[in-house]
Amino acid sequence: MPKHTQQLQFPNFQFPNFLSMTISIGCDHAGFPYKDSVVRSLKKRGIEVLDFGTNSSASVDYPDFVHPAASAVESGRAQLGILLCGSGNGVAITANKHQAIRAALCWKVELATLARQHNNANMLALPVRFISKRLALAIVNAFLDSSFEGGRHQGRVNKIACS
Repeated sequence: MPKHTQQLQFPNFQFPNFLSMTISIGCDHAGFPYKDSVVRSLKKRGIEVLDFGTNSSASVDYPDFVHPAASAVESGRAQLGILLCGSGNGVAITANKHQAIRAALCWKVELATLARQHNNANMLALPVRFISKRLALAIVNAFLDSSFEGGRHQGRVNKIACS
């Protein structure tokens, strides 16, 4: 077979898990200005997005959008979720009411990385009034590019749920 038609083989290569990933997203009116940029960034990575809104800057109640986004992660329809609001607190508190959700409020790249590595966070809450759009996208990428380390952290994560 000619060299230019030979298939390349990479025996140790593992496809990144985001190639078949679905992410749920939800926001309130304060988070809306960043949502489209986050969605575009996710789609560029080949990630399917379940967008639960809101779809304008008109004042809304964040739980109306967070609960469906969190339910999608909790049910397995989405592997991870991203939430956006002014402070990030309201969306994180709401999402964490769901038994299987570990939402982390992150305003630095390092926090997003540690939230995944140490806490097995499955939802990211972004405080858009306190970070730039560029930083928000960097935080999202760090969250997606990190994975749970397990080990000593697994026992701690196991203790989070209330019986």
